[in-house]
Amino acid sequence: MPWLPKKTVVVPIDFSDESFTALDTALELVADASHVRIVHVLPYMEVTDPGVIWEAIDDDSRRTHAEDALKERLADAKYKGIQIQIGFGDPGREVADHAESSKAELIVLSSHGRTGLSRLLIGSVAERIVRLAHCPVLVLRK
Repeated sequence: MPWLPKKTVVVPIDFSDESFTALDTALELVADASHVRIVHVLPYMEVTDPGVIWEAIDDDSRRTHAEDALKERLADAKYKGIQIQIGFGDPGREVADHAESSKAELIVLSSHGRTGLSRLLIGSVAERIVRLAHCPVLVLRK
């Protein structure tokens, strides 16, 4: 498999500066921005969350809000044509599943570099994606 250019590259975005750096790296690996797919994963809402109890928030409004925030952040012309996917659930599983269903050749993501207790408690989404992905994963460190 040739290294460049890729037909489809998936980039998970968590709105951190590091994830947008990963997006810029992905853009360097494709012929044009339409070959890049952004995935943002929202957690499931618990039935005890106030927004659910008061019926003020639902998954459709959360999806719309996330899409609007991404479109606002990606208003620059270099991002024109990037595809946006909003998922719900476990980020590692959702990103790996989306990459497989879209026949991605590469996943590019950032690692926050947590170590020790914080990594043990929070877990590593990057590590989970690497374990579950069907394709190569490029993990960028700070």
